[in-house]
Amino acid sequence: MEKGIFDGLKVLDCASFIAAPAAATVLADFGADVIKIEPPGAGDPYRNLPNLPGYPHSEHNFAWMLEARNKKSLALDLTKPEAREVLYKLVTEADVFITNMPPQVRQKLGITHDHLVHLNDRLIYASFTGYGEKGDEANKPGFDSNAYWARSGLMDLVRADEDTTPARSVAGMGDHPCAMAFYGAIVTALFQREKTGKGSHVSTNLMANGIWANGVLAQAKLVGAKFKKRKPREEALNAVTNHYKCRDGRWIILSLLNEERQWPTLARCLGREDLVDDPRFATKADRHSRSVELIRIFDETFATRDLAEWRKVLDGNGLVFGVVGILDDIPNDRQMIENEVLVRFENDTMLTVNSPIFIDGAKKVQPRKPPGVGEHSDEILRQAGYDEAAIRKLRASGAVA
Repeated sequence: MEKGIFDGLKVLDCASFIAAPAAATVLADFGADVIKIEPPGAGDPYRNLPNLPGYPHSEHNFAWMLEARNKKSLALDLTKPEAREVLYKLVTEADVFITNMPPQVRQKLGITHDHLVHLNDRLIYASFTGYGEKGDEANKPGFDSNAYWARSGLMDLVRADEDTTPARSVAGMGDHPCAMAFYGAIVTALFQREKTGKGSHVSTNLMANGIWANGVLAQAKLVGAKFKKRKPREEALNAVTNHYKCRDGRWIILSLLNEERQWPTLARCLGREDLVDDPRFATKADRHSRSVELIRIFDETFATRDLAEWRKVLDGNGLVFGVVGILDDIPNDRQMIENEVLVRFENDTMLTVNSPIFIDGAKKVQPRKPPGVGEHSDEILRQAGYDEAAIRKLRASGAVA
């Protein structure tokens, strides 16, 4: 496995924004040969994501670095018949074809499953959409902010309380979990091909993954469960599964599910042993019924020390909690680096976010920087059997760049 589990696997990534190409990135991490199909000129529109309002400024194209690492770029204008012929030739030797173009666009460009399957019956045709491939919304454009986050109910639920505005998502927050589901679908189809010798059409979508992410409460609604009105943090029903602000402005969240056993330990860690014998909080039922009082006490207590001090105390006593992380924490997070959650680019000190799958004995490719538009066009065409005269002709027609 020195070259990766998917060494020799040929993948055509004909997708953009973000989940579908990110699934191809995971395949590339494990050694697949991934060719990024993008239009000539400016290339994949996703290259311009950091230029949109509200995104951080950097000399590096951070979005493209993450989604396009380890890939080769072939610039094809698929509106031209000559370019489609190039794609069809590549499909004959490919294992996986990935797209997230809407069904009607695939039909127009001649890249539907029906267009490609007769060229290669071992092909895994993997399609990704916003709202599924059937029904009135099959061709509706979808991004994770609307099809995943908003449609699923998560946008409504993940906010302080019902009186505050719905919570906005952050870039790629839904796309990256969706990418893992899409990757799983592709790998499952490859496993099936090992048994049958035949490829198949696999798909998933933002809406389905959003509901899956919100599955516990969605299932509760499906069976007619009765919901209580959500309350603000200061009125939460359980003080020991709540979040608190430390002296330095950082936040910490307690997750003491084994409350009966850990309550005395927590009180001792907070320097409030008196709470253990306080009749107001003697039992779990008492603590829950008086949660507002207890939260007020915890607020005052956590505000007396910095986050680093509380981490040392709580960790030292085996209590379950989490730090509400901020972006500034990530580059120096030793746990992430030691567990290869963050890895370095090839021949560089710059870190990137690793795909979250680890298999003993299966080496991942060290991340390579992403390609420029059409950087590998000639190389890919030569490997596909085109001679120099044919390549010049394709360039002259504008089909390839």
